[in-house]
Amino acid sequence: MNEKREKLTEQALPEPAGAMTDSERERYSRQTLFAPIGEAGQARLLRSRVAIVGMGALGTVLANHMVRAGVGFVRLIDRDFVEMSNLQRQMLYDEADAAASSPKAEAAAARLKAANAGVQIEPVVADLNAGNSEQLLSGVDLILDGSDNFAVRFLVNDVSVKLGIPWIYGGAVSSRGVSLTVVPGETPCLRCIFDQPPAQGTTETCDTAGVIGPIIHTVASHQAAEALKLLVGDRDRLNRKMQHWDLWYNQHAAVDVSKARKPDCPCCGRRQFDYLTAMADGDTIQSLCGRNSVQIQPVQPSRLALDEWAERWRSLGRIERNPFLLKLHLGSGQTLVLFPDGRMIVQGTDDPVTAKSLYSRYVGM
Repeated sequence: MNEKREKLTEQALPEPAGAMTDSERERYSRQTLFAPIGEAGQARLLRSRVAIVGMGALGTVLANHMVRAGVGFVRLIDRDFVEMSNLQRQMLYDEADAAASSPKAEAAAARLKAANAGVQIEPVVADLNAGNSEQLLSGVDLILDGSDNFAVRFLVNDVSVKLGIPWIYGGAVSSRGVSLTVVPGETPCLRCIFDQPPAQGTTETCDTAGVIGPIIHTVASHQAAEALKLLVGDRDRLNRKMQHWDLWYNQHAAVDVSKARKPDCPCCGRRQFDYLTAMADGDTIQSLCGRNSVQIQPVQPSRLALDEWAERWRSLGRIERNPFLLKLHLGSGQTLVLFPDGRMIVQGTDDPVTAKSLYSRYVGM
């Protein structure tokens, strides 16, 4: 009788808070067999929140790893749409996405939800800038860098240090790549190592030097491994070195930056967040390096009815439309890509003055 009572009591006990379901145990069984993660680490992953900045080549690999590993919430932030030239290395997209000019964040979210319906995925079609970065990067445990320019990385670094959120820097071009883990208060931040971004036009881009797919996976997989260490709480195993690879020429270097933290660093030393507090006008017009395009971000975002703009522009050139953007192909060779928040990418010029003139002519500033 006592034995029976004990069994009934045992069956009535609820699972401890954060425990995995049987379905989750099956899905993540191979990952939990890895001792440094185990069931306790997997439970932490399921409660973790990550933001990924940029859903291009690095971002698609990062998002794939995070979602399949069971990170509970993943925010995908990207301003761009899928083009045919992306498909060689941006693994979450296909030809249908390129033909439809699907926003990368939305297209990626659709693929990832099909891979793991148990993860909450939030696509954000927006340009990360000084005005919205704190809002978009707050409320997460980790920020992953999948961006393609240093201005965004220095902005992410400011938010990371200000809010105390770790981030993992990654970059790849040609056959070369680099990665660095930044933990505010423990490691050097990006500005300890690079005081300011390189001058525009002085660095290679995928559009000027090309890029091979394997370097993307090398860099992003290293970032993802560091992310898992942080999210399960195994900080002792973090890589404290800046990693460099050149896969084509068989080179790898690991630079020890553990002592590179500067007491007078403008960001983590003096807490002077220059990129976060940049004047709005300074971020209004941005040449997209190597892409023969200019982005124009209005100082005050608005909500545009794209159907109305499509009718307004119909006599001006060929129109393409999807739920997320509107394209106007002009006879002069430029293409205007208008987003609902008033942001525009002017394709076919790298001259900010020309781009501003077209924006003013067809939208108004």
